[in-house]
Amino acid sequence: METFAELKLNPLLMQSITRMQFKIPTPIQAQAIPHALIGKDILGTAQTGTGKTLCYGIACLNKLLSDKGSNALIICPTRELAVQIGEVLVGLIEHKMFIKSATLIGGESIEKQLRQLRKRPRLIIGTPGRLNDHLQRKSLRLNQTYFLVLDETDRMLDMGFTPQIEQILKYIPRRHQTLLFSATLPQNIIKIAERYLVEPVRIRVGSTTTPIQKIKQEVIRVNEGDKYNQLLNQLYERKGSILLFVKTKRNADKMVDRLRKDGHSCDCMHGNLRQSKRQRTLIAFRSEKIRILVSTELAARGLDVPSIQHVINYHLPQVPEDFIHRIGRTARAGAEGCALTFITPSDGQMWNEIQKLINPGTHQEFNNFKKFNYKKRKKFSRFKQRGNNENKPFKKSYFDRSNKNKHRRKKKFRFKKHSRRGKNRAF
Repeated sequence: METFAELKLNPLLMQSITRMQFKIPTPIQAQAIPHALIGKDILGTAQTGTGKTLCYGIACLNKLLSDKGSNALIICPTRELAVQIGEVLVGLIEHKMFIKSATLIGGESIEKQLRQLRKRPRLIIGTPGRLNDHLQRKSLRLNQTYFLVLDETDRMLDMGFTPQIEQILKYIPRRHQTLLFSATLPQNIIKIAERYLVEPVRIRVGSTTTPIQKIKQEVIRVNEGDKYNQLLNQLYERKGSILLFVKTKRNADKMVDRLRKDGHSCDCMHGNLRQSKRQRTLIAFRSEKIRILVSTELAARGLDVPSIQHVINYHLPQVPEDFIHRIGRTARAGAEGCALTFITPSDGQMWNEIQKLINPGTHQEFNNFKKFNYKKRKKFSRFKQRGNNENKPFKKSYFDRSNKNKHRRKKKFRFKKHSRRGKNRAF
């Protein structure tokens, strides 16, 4: 398949594709869409930014237009990804299609979502937690769902959504079409595919363990105490939008405060923020009102911002596979990008595991971090040293200091005659 016109799609859907100027399909679209249109289950693996959303979106809308009695359900791990999928698919829906959609995600008003469900939407996009909430409320019915999509399945399993996904699948009819997409293919994904997919078509585009070739990777080996100053130097030298990854939510808040004090336009995005705040931040970052977005692993999957030119790993991820997803936020849709990673002596083991994943057989282990050209910093002990013996530890131990004040503690339990009532009172 070289063009979308060869697929013989519904005329209304073809008009939408032409209006959005989609002409040449990506490799995964060329391989998966023909099989999806004839009703086959699909197990697809591909890197982020390869066009998976449009891949199952075209097949989904074509199914809804051809079968007026069927509905579709798309399950994804994060709120931002659900909103992003909804924007893409709503852009494909013409007014003449008469297809209503609903996005069910956490952090938003239940009442607002109930009003959407009362309109009987045929296309539902949601996260596992909120979908289960509506199923328990009996406000959501899936008995007419014949088109199911599991997007970023490996991420959902990593986040512990396996019980919620299995609970949702109990409400779906046995005869349905399932499209399962994942960036990686671990053993737990294979088990789910064997359990819920019927003779799936296996589609794999590119290597899922190597970064995109158009990403220029840079590494700075630095001492932990000098890392922030090195970051400031890199921010001043680089131009364009920057996505900065840190380890924890607290690190994200602290980083934003420090960068703002140094005159940088930035904001953060993590799981403790309300959905409205996260959405406003994402819109501001896409419109380039803020230059730097500080994020935890929340933005490592599914975030599609074409203008990201640099990804900076201030902290390494907890899992080696997340490194590929992080740097995959740049160089989207064939563009070029740059990924910068800071490495400290404590990051040696994780960095070696990342190198084994992305460069199997050719990586060089960084075992001797003393070779790094660190700046020597004077270390100050918690207690002041006495005398000229700076290398000797402080001789006074905790017990010596506590025994010195022993008589003061005993004094607390003495009794003294009260002056007014003549009673013995402790003081």
